[in-house]
Amino acid sequence: MEKILIVDDHNIIRSGIKIMFTGELAHFSFDEAADGDTAMELIRNHNYSLIILDINMPGMSAQSIIENAIRLNGDAKILIFSMNAENIYAKPFLKMGAKGYIRKDEAAEEIRHAIITVLNNKRYISKELSENFAGDLLVKQTDNPFDKLSPKQSEITRFLIEGKGLNEICHKLNLHSSTISTQKTRIFQKLNVKNVVDLYALAKMHMVARH
Repeated sequence: MEKILIVDDHNIIRSGIKIMFTGELAHFSFDEAADGDTAMELIRNHNYSLIILDINMPGMSAQSIIENAIRLNGDAKILIFSMNAENIYAKPFLKMGAKGYIRKDEAAEEIRHAIITVLNNKRYISKELSENFAGDLLVKQTDNPFDKLSPKQSEITRFLIEGKGLNEICHKLNLHSSTISTQKTRIFQKLNVKNVVDLYALAKMHMVARH
């Protein structure tokens, strides 16, 4: 039997997704993980047809999960399912290898469409995000300074905005403290900020979600 993994720290979200597909995906079984470390352990031991992945959760970060999942299986099908602002976070995660990004507050039919689309090994991109991509082709520069960041820097920035300390970021990304410190310096230079207080203020101006 084929398997789908749902990674989210809220039981109601995991249960809701399973209920949504009761009967429709009867030939699939569902595994669940409430944190990144558990998810990674399951991914190492099973070949999932689809991984539905939240961004904000305890343990290993979503970025590291994506990187490791693709390293283990180059054809891994991953759908990001998050409340984080699509216009800020979708592009970095799609660049990492996720096949789709959808917000949790979308209509149930659209969420179902996104899941089925990625399960069928196609990319899911919302209408709004498609228009955003098209707009990028028409301008040389972006008005959002956070678009200057690499995927790794975007993830570190999110943790800094959330108030996480150096040790916690190191654990979540499985990186040495010197690497995080170097990236932090480069992030501040790219965004032209001097400290985390300035970073948070800039993030608030550009609607970078904290939760």
